Amino acid sequence: MGNTVSCCVSPSGSPKLPRQVERLEDYQINTDLSDDTGPYLQHISDREVPDDLALESNPSDHARASTIFLSKSQTDVRDRRKSNHINHVSPGLLSKKYSSCSTIFIDDSTVSQPNLKSTIKCVTLAIYYHIKNRDSNRSLDIFDEKMHPLSREQVPEDYSRTDPEHKLIYRFVRTLFSAAQLTAECAIVTLVYLERLLTYAELDICPCNWKRIVLGAILLASKVWDDQAVWNVDYCQILKDITVEDMNEMERHFLELLQFNINVPASVYAKYYFDLRSLADDNNLSFPLEPLSNERAQKLEAISRLCEDKYKDLSRVAMRRSFSADNLVGIRRSNAVLS
Repeated sequence: MGNTVSCCVSPSGSPKLPRQVERLEDYQINTDLSDDTGPYLQHISDREVPDDLALESNPSDHARASTIFLSKSQTDVRDRRKSNHINHVSPGLLSKKYSSCSTIFIDDSTVSQPNLKSTIKCVTLAIYYHIKNRDSNRSLDIFDEKMHPLSREQVPEDYSRTDPEHKLIYRFVRTLFSAAQLTAECAIVTLVYLERLLTYAELDICPCNWKRIVLGAILLASKVWDDQAVWNVDYCQILKDITVEDMNEMERHFLELLQFNINVPASVYAKYYFDLRSLADDNNLSFPLEPLSNERAQKLEAISRLCEDKYKDLSRVAMRRSFSADNLVGIRRSNAVLS
């Protein structure tokens, strides 16, 4: 991925250059001499973006910022609940299983090992709400399906006015993940890159560009996350009518629009995972639940013991460290006396 910067991107084509020119004015050093302090150098805190603005504009970079897809889905969720309340619509039979004194139900989806099918359903539902509740139709030619078709079939005339259904988005993503043998974690990273693209490039995912934007996000996420990444030519075997040159060009533009920021902190990944679970609960997409068996309980207990031993070792190492050079006093641990 690092070689992409040097061999595939020309300095004149990078979208970062105009922004860097503007920032030079902010980074100029005031060389006027003063009587007391001499040359004035701008403090680094004055150059950085305010934390509140960063949190608001870059939800895919900061764990405390709310995800875009969850906020876009809340409008539909509130309208659905209000309609059911006004029309006295019964929720119907409860399909969700609940634990009792004799049986404990757990799902096999965790933040470190999400369930593949359920995660793809939630990610595609998030993409559906992005398209349905978009602010406008801002796009780029590189993502336009009319100008860069993914198949030889003729694109309908109303392709830019008809919103795709959730099932159509799910089938498209599911086909790519099944053929390329991608993991559920890759689906979550795909959504992070998608929202980062919309924020950085100020774009909207709409009917005319959603397939190519999703494909570009999957392509990049699979290379960053998986140790054995899928090559661009492999996607050409899945999508028969697309060329390698088109895939390379789309990947290069995607990276440029992301400003080559492909880092996904663990806190951001966890936030997206739990927000996807909240989205599933709001839309009655339940994760598969199974009764807790004796074998599964023993495995969970063994994992808990390993984690406890790991944290004990870390705490011992931390206790042996000195706090500062001014106070090199050894820390003595004594047994507590309970009376």
